[in-house]
Amino acid sequence: MSIETNPRDNDIQRLGHGAPGLRGVIVGVGRDRKAPATGQESFDDELERRLLEIGFVEGARVEILHEGFIGKDPIAVRVDDMSVALRRREADAILVRVMPGASSPGSKG
Repeated sequence: MSIETNPRDNDIQRLGHGAPGLRGVIVGVGRDRKAPATGQESFDDELERRLLEIGFVEGARVEILHEGFIGKDPIAVRVDDMSVALRRREADAILVRVMPGASSPGSKG
Protein backbone atom coordinates (compact mmCIF):
# COMPACT_ATOMS: atom_id res chain seq x y z
CA MET A 1 0.00 0.00 0.00
CA SER A 2 1.30 3.46 -0.73
CA ILE A 3 0.93 6.44 1.54
CA GLU A 4 -0.56 9.63 0.23
CA THR A 5 -0.46 12.33 2.85
CA ASN A 6 -3.06 15.06 3.05
CA PRO A 7 -1.69 18.32 4.44
CA ARG A 8 -5.05 19.03 6.10
CA ASP A 9 -4.74 15.94 8.31
CA ASN A 10 -3.00 17.68 11.22
CA ASP A 11 -3.69 14.74 13.53
CA ILE A 12 -1.74 12.33 11.29
CA GLN A 13 1.99 11.86 11.78
CA ARG A 14 4.73 9.34 11.13
CA LEU A 15 5.18 6.92 14.03
CA GLY A 16 8.95 7.49 13.97
CA HIS A 17 8.41 11.14 14.92
CA GLY A 18 6.41 10.30 18.05
CA ALA A 19 7.41 10.36 21.70
CA PRO A 20 6.67 7.78 24.41
CA GLY A 21 2.99 7.90 25.26
CA LEU A 22 1.85 8.60 21.70
CA ARG A 23 -1.27 6.56 20.95
CA GLY A 24 -3.21 6.28 17.76
CA VAL A 25 -4.55 4.18 14.93
CA ILE A 26 -2.57 3.20 11.84
CA VAL A 27 -3.90 4.83 8.67
CA GLY A 28 -1.16 3.77 6.25
CA VAL A 29 2.05 1.79 5.84
CA GLY A 30 4.72 2.30 3.21
CA ARG A 31 6.64 5.06 1.55
CA ASP A 32 5.01 8.18 0.13
CA ARG A 33 4.68 7.39 -3.59
CA LYS A 34 4.65 11.14 -4.37
CA ALA A 35 8.09 11.59 -2.81
CA PRO A 36 11.10 11.78 -5.13
CA ALA A 37 12.84 8.50 -5.94
CA THR A 38 15.76 7.78 -3.62
CA GLY A 39 17.09 4.50 -4.97
CA GLN A 40 15.81 2.78 -1.80
CA GLU A 41 12.50 1.66 -3.33
CA SER A 42 13.25 -2.09 -3.19
CA PHE A 43 14.25 -1.75 0.49
CA ASP A 44 11.10 0.30 1.15
CA ASP A 45 8.90 -2.37 -0.46
CA GLU A 46 10.56 -5.10 1.64
CA LEU A 47 10.16 -3.02 4.83
CA GLU A 48 6.50 -2.39 4.02
CA ARG A 49 5.91 -6.12 3.53
CA ARG A 50 7.62 -6.98 6.84
CA LEU A 51 5.70 -4.34 8.78
CA LEU A 52 2.41 -5.63 7.40
CA GLU A 53 3.35 -9.23 8.25
CA ILE A 54 4.03 -8.42 11.90
CA GLY A 55 0.75 -6.56 12.35
CA PHE A 56 1.25 -2.93 11.37
CA VAL A 57 -1.95 -2.80 9.30
CA GLU A 58 -4.57 -0.10 8.79
CA GLY A 59 -6.87 0.13 11.78
CA ALA A 60 -4.42 -1.40 14.28
CA ARG A 61 -4.01 0.49 17.57
CA VAL A 62 -0.45 1.59 18.36
CA GLU A 63 1.31 3.15 21.33
CA ILE A 64 4.95 4.15 21.77
CA LEU A 65 6.00 2.56 25.06
CA HIS A 66 9.68 3.42 25.37
CA GLU A 67 12.65 4.82 23.47
CA GLY A 68 16.33 3.97 23.62
CA PHE A 69 18.64 6.07 25.79
CA ILE A 70 21.17 6.80 23.06
CA GLY A 71 19.69 8.81 20.23
CA LYS A 72 16.15 7.83 21.34
CA ASP A 73 16.46 4.80 19.07
CA PRO A 74 15.06 2.15 18.85
CA ILE A 75 11.48 2.60 20.07
CA ALA A 76 9.26 0.00 21.71
CA VAL A 77 5.80 0.01 20.19
CA ARG A 78 2.64 -1.82 21.21
CA VAL A 79 0.62 -2.78 18.14
CA ASP A 80 -2.76 -4.14 19.21
CA ASP A 81 -1.74 -6.67 21.92
CA MET A 82 1.93 -7.28 21.04
CA SER A 83 5.12 -5.30 21.62
CA VAL A 84 7.73 -4.72 18.91
CA ALA A 85 11.02 -2.81 18.76
CA LEU A 86 11.58 -0.66 15.66
CA ARG A 87 14.22 1.75 14.49
CA ARG A 88 12.76 5.22 14.06
CA ARG A 89 13.71 5.08 10.38
CA GLU A 90 11.53 1.98 10.01
CA ALA A 91 8.72 3.51 12.07
CA ASP A 92 8.70 6.49 9.67
CA ALA A 93 7.00 4.19 7.15
CA ILE A 94 3.92 4.05 9.41
CA LEU A 95 1.32 6.83 9.41
CA VAL A 96 -0.77 7.16 12.57
CA ARG A 97 -3.90 9.17 13.34
CA VAL A 98 -2.97 10.45 16.80
CA MET A 99 -5.58 10.10 19.53
CA PRO A 100 -6.50 13.33 21.34
CA GLY A 101 -4.43 13.87 24.48
CA ALA A 102 -1.58 11.61 23.30
CA SER A 103 2.02 12.81 23.52
CA SER A 104 3.43 14.68 20.57
CA PRO A 105 7.07 15.06 19.48
CA GLY A 106 9.11 16.84 22.06
CA SER A 107 6.72 16.16 24.93
CA LYS A 108 7.49 13.86 27.83
CA GLY A 109 5.56 10.55 27.84
